[in-house]
Amino acid sequence: MSDGELAIPFRQRAGSAMKDAFLQEALTIATTKFIDLRREAFEDFPEGEALRDRARAIKEATLQRLDHYLETLIANIERLGGHVHYAKTSEEARAIIVDIARRTGARMAVKSKSMATEEIHLNEALEHAGITPVETDLGEYIIQLAHERPSHIIAPAIHKTKGQVADLFGREFKRRVEADPEVLTKIARDELREKFLQADLGITGANFAVADTGTVVLVTNEGNGRMVTSLPRVHVAVMGVEKVVPSLTDLMVFLAILAKSATGQKLSVYTTLVRGPRRAAELEGPDEFHLVLLDNGRIAQLGGPLREALSCLRCGACLNVCPVYRQIGGHAYGYTYPGPIGILLTAMLEGSRAVKDLAHASSLCGACADACPVRIDIPRMLIELRREVDEKKIAPWVERVAFTLLARLLTRPALYRLAASAGRVLQRPFAREGTISRLPFFLNDWTRTRDLPAVAARTFQERWAAEQGRTR
Repeated sequence: MSDGELAIPFRQRAGSAMKDAFLQEALTIATTKFIDLRREAFEDFPEGEALRDRARAIKEATLQRLDHYLETLIANIERLGGHVHYAKTSEEARAIIVDIARRTGARMAVKSKSMATEEIHLNEALEHAGITPVETDLGEYIIQLAHERPSHIIAPAIHKTKGQVADLFGREFKRRVEADPEVLTKIARDELREKFLQADLGITGANFAVADTGTVVLVTNEGNGRMVTSLPRVHVAVMGVEKVVPSLTDLMVFLAILAKSATGQKLSVYTTLVRGPRRAAELEGPDEFHLVLLDNGRIAQLGGPLREALSCLRCGACLNVCPVYRQIGGHAYGYTYPGPIGILLTAMLEGSRAVKDLAHASSLCGACADACPVRIDIPRMLIELRREVDEKKIAPWVERVAFTLLARLLTRPALYRLAASAGRVLQRPFAREGTISRLPFFLNDWTRTRDLPAVAARTFQERWAAEQGRTR
């Protein structure tokens, strides 16, 4: 999202999303489908809960020795003839990839779906360097044509209906297009097939990298990942440093739960294992393989409050069940990663000031934690983010004052009883049939989208005392 769009307050972005009938239709259909598929997948997989515990344990053990596993991964990739680059920031990552493209004379880059490349805004950097990036994942291809950003971690174009995609293809390719998924997919396939053959550079993300074998793992459903990694002369994979796993045995645990959590499949259609550049006896594969290890704030969180978020598999399950995401979609969040986990990742990458509003974009219902395949306690970290926003005085002063007064009130019983009595009197002009629909002045923010219960005529203590008096 552009700086201009980020300048629009979150409340306004969310409000616009909720008024978008096409968006509401698309979100309801897609997220409901994902929820049902995930539930069915785990119902038929009784060992799934135990594997979730195992996956969490593997992630935590790996993070505790992350430096060791990264060193092992680097050594094994280089042993296989690959090259490894470390990028501390987005700027460094972009510079590394553009330099590889220029050095190898690349004029076109085909890309498999990668949130890491979205995170570093790679397409813009490639275009600025005179290199044409072409997204080959169907969802990414759609939003590239629409000049938009992904709105979901695994389904980039989840915010569009098939009718909108048909209209987009019709405008782009100057032809009448039927709003049929098979027709739309065939058009995209026909348009992209030649791009694979023309491209000099293939760029992917990486779902995992296996330290003890030097294997980079791509999990896809469309087969484009294999085309991107095998046809161009050069393959560059961009991976967050936290994606490393110790062994192939550990990898099997994650593969067993990733697809079930993301799309309800037993296993994704394509699981591609990449081990360096093409060898002499091999018929396909790149002449050069490069892995860009992306830090971008991750290492700092190993000992930070958002450490648990480093276990995220990017399955998108928490987005599908989140009542906030299901109403406003991904673009309203304003940054690369949407949804509950996206709030935490945004705080990690952009700092807590970036989430002063987003930290409150959650009902804290816990559905995200229940759905997470590695049991990340997202609600707990969102509460910590809210605390940090308050302590760093990032939140609006009115909110800070209100919660400071409330905290003092709730820890002083006598003052609380006095406030309850005062509240009964002060609410009279605003209370109707047990609810308050509108408060005056700055307090109106509390009732703009909700009704508040009126202060009860008697407190529980008063009622209890009265009951006790009657029973004596």
